[in-house]
Amino acid sequence: MLPEQLSTDLTSLGEGVDREAVVVEIVVQKDGGIAGSDVYRAVVRNHAKLAYSSVAAWLEGTAAAPPRVAAVSGMEEQLRLQDGVAEQLRHRRFEDGALTLETLEARAVFDDGVLSDLVPDGRNRAKDLIEDFMIAANGVTARYLEGKKFPSLRRVLRSPERWAQIVTLAESLGERLPAEPSNRALEELLLKRRDADPTRFADLSLSVVKLLGRGEYDLDLPGQPIEGHFGLALRDYTHSTAPNRRFPDLITQRLLKAAMTDSSPPYTVAELRALAVQCTEQEDHATKVERRVRKSAAALLLSSRIGQRFDAFVTGASPKGTYVRISRPAAEGRLVRGDHGLRVGDRVPVTLVHTDFERGFVDFART
Repeated sequence: MLPEQLSTDLTSLGEGVDREAVVVEIVVQKDGGIAGSDVYRAVVRNHAKLAYSSVAAWLEGTAAAPPRVAAVSGMEEQLRLQDGVAEQLRHRRFEDGALTLETLEARAVFDDGVLSDLVPDGRNRAKDLIEDFMIAANGVTARYLEGKKFPSLRRVLRSPERWAQIVTLAESLGERLPAEPSNRALEELLLKRRDADPTRFADLSLSVVKLLGRGEYDLDLPGQPIEGHFGLALRDYTHSTAPNRRFPDLITQRLLKAAMTDSSPPYTVAELRALAVQCTEQEDHATKVERRVRKSAAALLLSSRIGQRFDAFVTGASPKGTYVRISRPAAEGRLVRGDHGLRVGDRVPVTLVHTDFERGFVDFART
């Protein structure tokens, strides 16, 4: 989004260099509640550049501390403290009705420059730590702007219109949900199914995510009702933590800096309303491009396996078509024959019948 010198250098927290930053300060209680918060500008210095995988392995007790953690005085204690606070925030959020979901994105594996596999890129403890703090910071940012009587771009996930289909999905698993949308009831079901069938929980999560629908950006004006985020069970939520790679975050940072100096908002209400629509549309476009790249990679990898049978589950079922996903390799494709009567979440044996790398087509037939 930004020139490379900005995005990868001057706006990044490079190790051992001073960087101007906007700090979101959060006082977290032992029960995960937020006792106080503030937003201010500061100069910060990053003392260690760390990788998710190695930090996660250390936190989970399966590997030694990364060299930079061991080399910087106080770093180990700081990360342990952050890990504990993040867990408290997460626990409180789920108590309030946030949804436990474990979707897996496929990650391309290359062997000497040749695509050799697509494997699920799962969560880990370090990723969760960062996510928990970002969610908390985004909530503080939204409330700060509201307190300053500033407009803001909220990230919302509305109450699901396809709740009836989620109810039907639950019934297929022998579970019950209320007739009206309830994130608490859905969370209870998710936790129950995760414990009962952990190997298929990612499949269930993906089905629920698709039925919940997409998030979007919406203009919030002081004094007006707020839609909130159904999946996170949050009334106040914006995107603010990645201004060097996501335009809505850059807009929010500009609003924050104006609010901190008691200046006028840098955008008119009409401009923010138009930007909310544009950011949602552009995100949809980016998501389609990412999906197309993954489909082309899957088509290339599977091109030599025409006629092979796979176990699949239905990820989408509508008049536009029925789609299924296989696990090894992690790939999604269209069911071109035998889709009658299938619903999201159904498991079905399929045979690979066609691939097209250039168009990203992977076609299956029900076996």
